[in-house]
Amino acid sequence: MRLFIAIAIPEEIRAAYAGLIQEFRELAPQAKWVRGENLHVTLKFLGETPPAKWEELRSALVEIHSPEPVKLEFQGLGFFPNERRPRVLWAGMEAPARLKMLAGDVDRVAHALGFPLEERPFTPHLTLARFNPLTAMEFQVIESKLKSAGAEYTTLQTYGFAPEG
Repeated sequence: MRLFIAIAIPEEIRAAYAGLIQEFRELAPQAKWVRGENLHVTLKFLGETPPAKWEELRSALVEIHSPEPVKLEFQGLGFFPNERRPRVLWAGMEAPARLKMLAGDVDRVAHALGFPLEERPFTPHLTLARFNPLTAMEFQVIESKLKSAGAEYTTLQTYGFAPEG
């Protein structure tokens, strides 16, 4: 079983982001876009989990409580790890202290059952798309002519990468 622990997003929020995803899909069809019905806020990704471990986890998670509902406020877009090397497009969230505490509680309970602790700080978000690394097969020499409207580029020569040997 491949498992993760998450907070479900209300239908109206999922529908709004699904519309945004549809618009973005036209701009970047090569990305792996998340289906609107799959949008959620991940608290902990567990990965492959044996059924017996799931039974232990099910019992352990009952102990996690929040004294009040957790408010989720979505805002902005961004990239993991960053905009220079985008691997994931995400919708950001205001991260109230209670949400961070909830994610920490889930992480500790899962760790007590043998799951690894999170190495990165908790960053609540909705994953909208994943980008595969591009594979470059060539490089170019490009001439740049400065003009009043901005630089104009002209490819002078293209070189294919040498085959691996």
